[in-house]
Amino acid sequence: MKTRTLGRQGLNVSAIGLGCMGMSFGYGAADEQEAIATLQRAIDLGVSFLDTAEVYGPYTNETLLGRAIRGRRDQVVLATKFGFNILPHGQGTERMAGVNSRPEHVHEAVEGSLRRLGVDCIDLLYQHRVDPQVPIEDTVGAMAELVRAGKVRHLGLSEVSAATLRRAHAVHPIAAVQSEYSLWSRDAEREVLPVCRELGIGFVPYSPLGRGFLTGKLTSTDSLAADDFRRTLPRFQDEALRHNLVLVDALTRLATSRGCTPAQLALAWLLAQHEQIVPIPGARRVSHLEENAAAANIELDADARAAITAALPPSSVVGQRYNDAQLTMVNL
Repeated sequence: MKTRTLGRQGLNVSAIGLGCMGMSFGYGAADEQEAIATLQRAIDLGVSFLDTAEVYGPYTNETLLGRAIRGRRDQVVLATKFGFNILPHGQGTERMAGVNSRPEHVHEAVEGSLRRLGVDCIDLLYQHRVDPQVPIEDTVGAMAELVRAGKVRHLGLSEVSAATLRRAHAVHPIAAVQSEYSLWSRDAEREVLPVCRELGIGFVPYSPLGRGFLTGKLTSTDSLAADDFRRTLPRFQDEALRHNLVLVDALTRLATSRGCTPAQLALAWLLAQHEQIVPIPGARRVSHLEENAAAANIELDADARAAITAALPPSSVVGQRYNDAQLTMVNL
């Protein structure tokens, strides 16, 4: 597996990472044994950049990851996130009780993540969502204290505006920004990506396959579990889904002409946008992981990138990427 460097402080990671959320959260029931096998296979393939968060489960995804990497800590780069009040009872998103990035909460959250992961240091710590009640300088100041204490190596932010990113980076170097970015979610290109390039900050696209849509394997919500959160997203509603399938058909034709899958071409397109972009596609099965990892070896010249971009213009996508309530937590 090829590697890339996020930020200017030397955080070296696999060119394609692994988003672990779906192994415990958001997409219906998962097979824990298959998840651990997928994580182990990722490490074998050199997919060393593993992404989780305290709220995935909540908590269970970090515990799962900690079990999977036991004895292999030196082979992985661990990223996790804090930033929510999590209630002690309930299921899944029922336990999320708003954002919380107060400095004292940052310290508490990291202690919990270290314990669940079974490690003494987190390689990359993200603020999961910006807390409008807490100045970003205060939150990043608390995160920087954890760096000085040796409990965290590098800092990141998720779904952050360009202005907030500049303020945060002035307090402590930010190694990476994680936000949704793919061929059908390109908001980051307007302001955030240019600032990342200017300041030498890495960019980590989550949902780089459009929450599975760009794989070409999802043609109806009928196949989704009743509690799959994609059922709440505007782009997956029936009329929007039918329209957006035209875009996937175009991507599939381009992929077939190049001898790869739509997922691989979508990931290769992201990798070709900038040397500090590292997508983290989710995978709950070994076969999907292996398919995604192979995209790191696909080279796209300028003409190929232009053809892909032209086939899936942002203006052609129907539906918001989140519903209105979810969008309130995105720092635009």
